[in-house]
Amino acid sequence: MIFILRDKLHKIRGVDSRKLKELTGIGFQGLKQLLWPAVCINCGASISEEDNLCNHCWDELLSCTGGDYCRRCGRDVSRFGLLEGACPDCQGKEIYFDGIGRSGVYKDALQRMILSFKRGGTELDKVLGHLANSAFEGSGFINEIEIFVPVPLHWSRRLLRGYNQSLIVAKKLKHSAGKINTELVRIRRTKSQPLMASAAARARNVKGAFGVRRGHKLAGRNICLVDDIKTTGATLNECAKTLKQAGASKVFALVLAVAGQDVR
Repeated sequence: MIFILRDKLHKIRGVDSRKLKELTGIGFQGLKQLLWPAVCINCGASISEEDNLCNHCWDELLSCTGGDYCRRCGRDVSRFGLLEGACPDCQGKEIYFDGIGRSGVYKDALQRMILSFKRGGTELDKVLGHLANSAFEGSGFINEIEIFVPVPLHWSRRLLRGYNQSLIVAKKLKHSAGKINTELVRIRRTKSQPLMASAAARARNVKGAFGVRRGHKLAGRNICLVDDIKTTGATLNECAKTLKQAGASKVFALVLAVAGQDVR
């Protein structure tokens, strides 16, 4: 179709080359839309060529991103409900990471996108990477970060999945100085955290599950842990504790979503 259109236009005397290129491009886009119609990468609904998500998914995404949250734990809280920079739920708790940035809460479109992302939907990395960058820019600790450390998977889970979703998100973060470091490793395979009913059970499940490689370059550095979801914070807390035991100066956390607002 494209070549027939081009040949016919060539036979028309006086056709402007720029106009020819424009018409050929229109023909190509039309054929592409006919053969490979654009669909929402989240729900599969038909969309225009320029978009990644349909209007419904965009609306849902906007409803669960942004908003006020505690910069110590990431839970929803009004700015007027903070006491010395932390929410009531943080009071008296031992939190090893020094602050957290989040894209939103784990529900609706954001929940479906993260689940799909973990199940092979790596084409969502562009949208999720944009959300992560927005959260990082508004985190308040962006200028302190020297190293990004993705929360690691056990090698057996990494082998089954084929990738670490936290590492993909970390690679999407834009920072002039921060480099990705993978010297934090999971040394023990744990049960899936969603199977744990309570915060205490989750903490016991990941206790001692992480370590750092010999000859690491983490001592004295300011680190940003990167993960997809925070529920009780047990995994992030254990990772931050391990990094600080290895000599890290400060450890912050950046997540796509915070879940389990009612988990205790």
